[in-house]
Amino acid sequence: MAYTFVLVHGAWHGGWCWQRVAERLRRGGNVVFTPTLTGLGERSHLLRAGINLSTHIADVANVFKWEQLSDAVLCGHSYGGMVIAGVAEQMAPAIRAIVFLDAFVPKNGDSAQELTGPAVRELAQAAARRGEIGIPPRSAEAFGVNAADRAWVDRLCVPQPIDAFTEKIALTGAVGRIARKSYIRAASYANPGFDKALAAARSDPSWRTYEVPCGHDVMVDMPERLSEILLEAAR
Repeated sequence: MAYTFVLVHGAWHGGWCWQRVAERLRRGGNVVFTPTLTGLGERSHLLRAGINLSTHIADVANVFKWEQLSDAVLCGHSYGGMVIAGVAEQMAPAIRAIVFLDAFVPKNGDSAQELTGPAVRELAQAAARRGEIGIPPRSAEAFGVNAADRAWVDRLCVPQPIDAFTEKIALTGAVGRIARKSYIRAASYANPGFDKALAAARSDPSWRTYEVPCGHDVMVDMPERLSEILLEAAR
């Protein structure tokens, strides 16, 4: 059976980071969308003040609306967990399965800035003090990207719109009402927040959980294994 996938990147990245996974899924006859959020990747020329989490939720919800998607597997990486949680509030009937990939799983009123680790929080706070509208990217090495791909990832990462980190999300529990829910943890990337999210998913029998032995950018480091898990999450 072929599926439709919507793959949402994390902070500083763009749709480009899913190339290897998208190629593998498409070879199996699946339909794959890898939208780039406003102000990032090939849309980095649109960076401006006021781009926030709501903007990014609209970016992805509009893919569902304009592509007339239904029965889709929605996956969000890292900050993308905030985005897909918001998309689920609007598009739940069109979502077959939801997958959080080493990602934030927010509760109502959370912001990425509150959920992220101290290193990223300090980056964001320093950018705000300087009056900047974007948070400078962390290095690929800091995310545990394999050595061969670090230069590529560093070259393509760009500042993250700061308001996307500070906006608090409004949720009514739509994620919990989706039947197929999965959490994937990158075991080689130290992050207490993601450990907590994995533990919460493991304690809830309605979730499937996975661990993969690589750094944070699983789609870069282990695209074959990630593609397998996404197909399993869809079933």
